[in-house]
Amino acid sequence: MTIIDSVLNDFFWRALLGGLGIALVAGPLGCFVVWRRMAYFGDTLAHSALLGIALSFLFSLPLNLGVMIVCVVLALALVSLSRTRALATDTLLGILAHSALAIGLVVLSFMPHVRVDLTGLLFGDLLAMSRQDLLWIYLGAGIVILLLIKLWDGLLMSTIHEELARVEGVPVEKLRLVLMLMFSLVIAVAMKMVGVLLITALLIIPAATARRLARTPEHMVFLAIAFGCLAVGGGLTLSWYMDTPAGPSVVVTAFLAFLFTYGTTRKAA
Repeated sequence: MTIIDSVLNDFFWRALLGGLGIALVAGPLGCFVVWRRMAYFGDTLAHSALLGIALSFLFSLPLNLGVMIVCVVLALALVSLSRTRALATDTLLGILAHSALAIGLVVLSFMPHVRVDLTGLLFGDLLAMSRQDLLWIYLGAGIVILLLIKLWDGLLMSTIHEELARVEGVPVEKLRLVLMLMFSLVIAVAMKMVGVLLITALLIIPAATARRLARTPEHMVFLAIAFGCLAVGGGLTLSWYMDTPAGPSVVVTAFLAFLFTYGTTRKAA
């Protein structure tokens, strides 16, 4: 017990544990982002996180809970609006993303008594990870992993061939909604690590790197987790020795791994 307390009392180890927990769940979800070409959707949810932060201060809610609520509402709104087909999906995403970001900034401006570290929120403050943050991260990661294990076959089939999945009786629309809700949960818990502007990068880059080497979808998921963990460890080490911001350092490390992999390997058969 003393060893555990010693680890949790050290900010570097708390940051590492938090980062690895996020990498564990960002890997498989990032694969679905790459497969389904949902990068812009991830950006939309990430931008809406600032509105969640503002509302959290306004109603005295935990930041993670406020972000999660806003992301879920935005995901539901996107599903509802996309069914009307009045506007293209990318147009809807652009409207929702920037509107939510702007509303969040306006709401914060009406609360001058609230001191908000916008730099930390936008780019992450991984080294300020607390025990409560770790609890949020591993609770959220556990929920997402259990859902992925249970729904894996349906999610994969609807990703590979949506029409065939419908014919086979797979509830495509429900699975799409569940996937969006899982993204919302991950963005809420990952906000502390890399900030709202870099969350999507942590989802996409390790998965894109893994795609170069993977032979099966499951192989790609495990590789994405491994590259995510490598990015976290490398980014924190860079931050420690070079005194660089931790969140951006993690993303830079992931990008360097991406460049190295694509520059030195051939695509797996």
